[in-house]
Amino acid sequence: MAVIVYLIPISLFLGGMGLLAFFWALKSKQYDDPEGDAQRILSDEWDDKPRPDE
Repeated sequence: MAVIVYLIPISLFLGGMGLLAFFWALKSKQYDDPEGDAQRILSDEWDDKPRPDE
């Protein structure tokens, strides 16, 4: 039972660190253009694979 005294603050600290990392990602505009990423993945312009006709 005494181990809970240590585990609860550790879990709250780690949860707070995760929340801070999430807010940092929002503030640094990591999620600004999800639609552009969806379109870029469908584009062949930056494809690293050689084309079959070459």
